[in-house]
Formats: sequence, structure tokens, C-alpha cells
Amino acid sequence: MEPTPALLSELAQLLRPLLQFTHPADTVVSQHFRANTELGRRDRAFLAESAYAILRHLRSLETMVGGASPRRPRPLIVAWLARYSGLNLRQCEPLLKADEIAAYKAAKASAPLPPVIQMELPDWLYDGLDAQYGERLPALMQAMNAPASLDLRVNTLKLSRDKALAQMLADGFSASATPYSPLGIRLGNKPPLSQYPLFQDGALEVQDEGSQLLTLLTGARRGEMVCDFCAGAGGKTLALGAQMHNSGRLYAFDVSEKRLARMKPRLARSGLSNVHPQVLAHENDSKVKRLAGKFDRVLVDAPCSGLGTLRRNPDLKWRQTANSIAELTAKQATILNSAARLVKVGGHLVYATCSLLESENQAIVSAFLAAHPDFALQPVNEALGRLGAPLDTGAYLTLTPDQHGTDGFFAAIMQRTT
Repeated sequence: MEPTPALLSELAQLLRPLLQFTHPADTVVSQHFRANTELGRRDRAFLAESAYAILRHLRSLETMVGGASPRRPRPLIVAWLARYSGLNLRQCEPLLKADEIAAYKAAKASAPLPPVIQMELPDWLYDGLDAQYGERLPALMQAMNAPASLDLRVNTLKLSRDKALAQMLADGFSASATPYSPLGIRLGNKPPLSQYPLFQDGALEVQDEGSQLLTLLTGARRGEMVCDFCAGAGGKTLALGAQMHNSGRLYAFDVSEKRLARMKPRLARSGLSNVHPQVLAHENDSKVKRLAGKFDRVLVDAPCSGLGTLRRNPDLKWRQTANSIAELTAKQATILNSAARLVKVGGHLVYATCSLLESENQAIVSAFLAAHPDFALQPVNEALGRLGAPLDTGAYLTLTPDQHGTDGFFAAIMQRTT
């Protein structure tokens, strides 16, 4: 839709708290919409998509407007209209003041930007990713700076993927099977799903294809004892429960009672009865000690920087710092060490993040294995082969949007040998 002057003013109002980066962007956007109930569905879609686009391209937009501090929403909006909105000057002129038209023309004609600015990264993150990815980084960041697709996971307790996909196509959705996950459906747009019958009855859940693969890598089976150690709102827990055919015992641990509470309506829709949510006081809670050595599978989807999800959460690259990453890696190591105690001999431990950084991924696993000779790395490519997924990323799972069309994910499988 083409914006109106009133919508651009509303966009500026939304950007003011977003650009402070004190709260997650999705929280700020939701609060704004709750406070402005007169906004229609199309208006809300325009505001959210435009605000996220400005966050994705903030480095280049700030460069075009002279890097003013504090960040002023209106000049950033004008530069975005010129460079990234897809609207031409004729369409934008009625929306802008005279001085803004001059700024629009200047942004449109601005010179090519240096690579770090073109990739829309803060310097500290550019340096780290450039050291890892080298010549591949421009393609990776081009994909990361594009909006993500909407992926769904089919709850196979309710129906098969083929039947779900056929029903969605018959109902007019633009949908296709995901290329790697046997449970996924990818939508060609982002339609509202909350009132769709297959979503309401728990046959469909929103879950990125990469996240679906993480849960499949646990190898969870009927009748087993399985733990989702950092369950959060339960997306992976629900996938594990379906994988276990609603049998055995599935523990969902988290230190946040609020996050676990968000699982309750999803759990009710899912039809699962084998899930046992448990709030932990900390990673060394007595519940962990009592259950030590009893689990066949433990999934540690560790708290991380989230830098693999920049397509969906572009604010993270501005909210994270080198210091916050150092704090996270210490926490990740502690959590992995604690969760490992749950695994019985012969059982499997899966460590996963949605980060692109080796410091949160390979380095954590290498340090853990060096300190725990009773665990051995199991090649992920062999596990993917057993799943029938046409994918080989080597010993670890390393997914990126430029190569796989997913968010950025990492996973390692380790088996307890003694």
C-alpha cells in the first residue's frame, strides 16, 4: 500500500521508542498497536514492515542523513523512502515537506557506501563475521537484510504434511513444502493465521524450517525420557512431543515462569499429554540433580545473541555488543555443563543456537568436549541422512538464509559414551 502523511507521522511515533533499543522490537511494536486500536490491519502491516525495514538498513540510512544523534525518525524515514521503499519521487512528493524533498533527492543520489555500511552492521559485528565468512559475507548479509518467509510445522498427531498442504492450497494459500524438513510448509506471504481452522486446532504451528531440523536431530522416539532444557514458549517442546507420538515423558525446563506460561494455550491445541513443564530457579536447580542420568535425549537450545534471526529481529544487531556476547558465552557453557548431567549412558545431547558466531557455537562445543571425555561428537550429516533430509553441512548443523533459506542456526549432537 502507498502511505499517507498521517501514516508516516504514525511511523515516526513508532520509531522513537524503537530507536532507543531498550526493549525488543516486537514488544515495542505490539505495545504501540495495543495503545492505538484505531489502526486497521493494513495500517499495522505497513507500520511494522516499514519500521523493520528501517532497522535493517539503519547503518546506511544514518550515513545518508549525516549520522545525527540522537536518532531522529523523520530524516531516516525520508532516506528510507528514497532508497528502500520502492516508491518514486512522484509518489513521495505529496507526503513530504519542501526541505524533505531535497533530502529525498540527496539520499537517492548518494554515493556508493563502504562494505561495512552496505552490509548494515555495527563495526564490532562486521569484524567478527568478516573473519569467519570472508568473501561469502556480502551474500549472507544481503539475505539477512531481507524479510524472512513464514514457515509452519505440521503437527503429525493431527494430520500429515501432504494433507495439510493440500488443504491450504485448496483454501487459497500460497504454500509449498519446505525443502529439508519433512514437517514444514513455507508460505509465499504472511497471511493472518489465528482464525484459520488448521491453526486453531493445533495442526499447524509457526516454526522456522531450521528450528524444525534442530528438534528432529534429537532423534526423540516413542516411550523415551526427553528434556527440552531451555524450553521458552515451547515451540521445540511441541515438536518433540509430536516426534515422540505423545508417549514417554517430555520435560520442558526454563528459568522463566512467564515464558513457560505462554506454552499453555499452544500445548492445549497440540493434543499432547506427555509434556511436563518445570520452572527452574537456575541451571543447577535441585530438579536437575534428582533427574541426573535418566534422559535418553536432552536438547539445549541455549540463550544466545539471536544474530541468526536478523531477518525477523533486525534490532538485535544494534542491541547486542561484544560485551554482551562474552556474557552469553559464559552462560552457554554453564547451561550446557548442567544439562549434560541429565543424559544417561548411550543418550544424546544436542546443543543449538540461532547465532552466526563461532564463539557461541563451535567454541562452546569444543570446550565442552575437551572437559567431558565421556561425551563424543556425532556427525550431524549422518543424522540428517537418516532423516532423509537432502542436506549435508558436515559434522555440525550450520544453516544460513543465503544457502538454505532458513534463519541462521547451529547444532551439534553429542553422545554420552560412559
